[in-house]
Amino acid sequence: MAVIHRTTMSPSKLELLTAWLPTRPWYRDGGPAPRLSKAGGFRLDDPAGAVGIEFVLVNDHAGPESIAYHVPLTYRGAPLDGADDALVGTSMHGVLGQRWIYDATRDPVAIARIVALLAGQAQPQAQGMSDTPDPSVVAVGEFPSTATQFRSAVDTPTHTAIAVGSGRSVRIERVLRPEPATPASDQKDAVRVSAPWQIGGSTVRGVVLAISA
Repeated sequence: MAVIHRTTMSPSKLELLTAWLPTRPWYRDGGPAPRLSKAGGFRLDDPAGAVGIEFVLVNDHAGPESIAYHVPLTYRGAPLDGADDALVGTSMHGVLGQRWIYDATRDPVAIARIVALLAGQAQPQAQGMSDTPDPSVVAVGEFPSTATQFRSAVDTPTHTAIAVGSGRSVRIERVLRPEPATPASDQKDAVRVSAPWQIGGSTVRGVVLAISA
């Protein structure tokens, strides 16, 4: 179980993401630097208690219309070997000291927990509270948790595809879109996780994780 500390981080997550997001191929470059605000999110627990895993949802208000992004992050007490390209930045945590913050789509601990979530073997946790499940994050369908070795991660203009074996991949939605009240017929049986976020003063919901063939 992860313990959520009521403290500060310097630089903050939003400050780190303001610099990092424009370097991503899925960032919708509108010219100005991002103007980010928190929109929502949730966590997954690392059974070993060593790595923080957070799914951060942010709104970018730099353009004429706000855009919601999904940025899974991991927090580590030491650098992750071989993951320099995935480093979002470092930050000084008010309780835990220096933390190395990574794009979770390249972190094997996070990927294993994402697969466990899609397989019905992990429970979403509230973003800001310890030991508190988040019932607003809903998983539909079930993905067999076999052949889950992390093989590669590829960014596209809309999502990140993580190959996990057996010809299947986990799709991490990056540019979020509200889903209709009734899913399309080709999505009704799809394995996916949806979550809510705030945008324009309203709460909307959409897919954040899914399984692709």
